[in-house]
Amino acid sequence: MKKALALLLTTVLAVGVLAGCGAKTEAPAAETSEATQAAEATEAKTWIIATDTVFKPFEYTNEKNEFVGIDVDILAAIAEDQGFEYELQSLGWDAAVAAVQAGQADGLIAGATIKQERIDSGWIFSDGYYNATQTFVVAKGSDIKSFEDLNGKNVAVKNGTAGADFANSLKDEYGFTVTVFEDSPTMYQDVILGNSAACVEDTPIMAASIKEGGLELQIPEGMESEGAPYGFAIMDAADQELLDMFNAGLAHIMENGKYDEILAKYLD
Repeated sequence: MKKALALLLTTVLAVGVLAGCGAKTEAPAAETSEATQAAEATEAKTWIIATDTVFKPFEYTNEKNEFVGIDVDILAAIAEDQGFEYELQSLGWDAAVAAVQAGQADGLIAGATIKQERIDSGWIFSDGYYNATQTFVVAKGSDIKSFEDLNGKNVAVKNGTAGADFANSLKDEYGFTVTVFEDSPTMYQDVILGNSAACVEDTPIMAASIKEGGLELQIPEGMESEGAPYGFAIMDAADQELLDMFNAGLAHIMENGKYDEILAKYLD
């Protein structure tokens, strides 16, 4: 009888100990799981970045059907430096701007000139990452050599760009009209076909397009604007973290030589 009672007590104690051990291990496991999920949620943040489709040499598709360019490489280098993930969406200029404005994308990198008009309308710019001029461009062999030669003629521009602003600032003084296009290739063709006497484009983009695309266009001397910087942009203050990382990464790649390597790759 005593042996049976002792055996029963031993069994009860053993079960209690096991139950207690089980209670102690389950709670930390739950806490660990919640912490892991939170960490995974943070790590999974992928920023959506919108860009143009054809703005050579800043963003374009190469002969291997790869999306490349100065903006593309700068963004990649900054993301690597700062350790963030992103998805680059090639949408075209107007659609890219609209996507960021609507909150469908977090940021924009597309050779966007930093200008007060955009800042006033809600664009929040990074530090400038490239200083560019805009230039008038004419058909190869054209006799247009100055702004005065545009009197009575038409000039093609791309919607919402610094080039369009430059043309519009001169049209009344020099007596020409302006036609607006949504992308650069169509604008170029309008000049090549003779529908417009000139177009206006960022100088490095135009020089690269003529050289690599064999376009029947030329850049007259003395028909360019003063330089203005390109900037990465957000349009929602809630995305300030992304802008801060862009600025920090840009400073680093300028210091370590990576920025110069990227420019040399496309401009030299």
